[in-house]
Amino acid sequence: MAETQNWVPLGIDTTVPSMARVYDYILGGAHNFAADRQVGSQIEKLVPGLPSVARLNRRFLGRAVNFLMDQGVRQFLDIGSGIPTVMNVHEVAQQRDPAARIVYVDKDPVAVAHSRLMLSDNENAAIVQADMREPDAVLSSPEVKSLLRLDEPIGLLMLLMLHWVPDEDDPRKLVATYRDALPAGSFVAMTHVAKDQIDESVDQAAAVVNRSKSADQMHMRTHEQVSALFDGFELVEPGLVGCGEWRPDGPGDIADEVSMNMFLYAGVGRKD
Repeated sequence: MAETQNWVPLGIDTTVPSMARVYDYILGGAHNFAADRQVGSQIEKLVPGLPSVARLNRRFLGRAVNFLMDQGVRQFLDIGSGIPTVMNVHEVAQQRDPAARIVYVDKDPVAVAHSRLMLSDNENAAIVQADMREPDAVLSSPEVKSLLRLDEPIGLLMLLMLHWVPDEDDPRKLVATYRDALPAGSFVAMTHVAKDQIDESVDQAAAVVNRSKSADQMHMRTHEQVSALFDGFELVEPGLVGCGEWRPDGPGDIADEVSMNMFLYAGVGRKD
């Protein structure tokens, strides 16, 4: 039976899981449905440390945004922003500079609806409902055109997104399309599930996702394959490393369990 919370946008099939809502569930959020919780619970049983991985990803987001702010970046394009949770890009950036401009992008209607509500009184932030695999639609959207200036450096964020893009959709070309639209001095920050750093339980968890009704299918990649996604960008130190190992600067940035730090590869690259 479909759930009928008053926050559910019209036309949503609540019986089909969405990875944005599964991620919300894993982070302890409340904007998810039974189908999302079922998938989330199954993969948590296989990978008990998954909530720690999700938190490490959010901590990396905060460090990456602060690093880009230190480099003078004041505008951000967050591809696959998901359902609003702790440490959103605009909160990190605008705490340092209220004039910082942020455009979020997500295809999930729940994520978009809640983002619009959260940003309703923020003139320097907006969200676009679009699939990241349609860069022309993203880059030509009214929100991008009104908030982002293509003659100033932009921080492109693609966190936990590119492992949902199959090889046949050519993720390297996809990233290159966004890269070519960015001016010199721009940056990309990326996290991606690490195929060569995980055990069979993660393969089993990926199989759970891929067997579900969700249109989202996971495609894990090796260090070499993820490095190739940064073509045209110069990786900043310490390069492409485990998520918990990218410039940790405080408690919570590194997990106690070493394998959780290496579950995701993380890196930041600069376009010269």
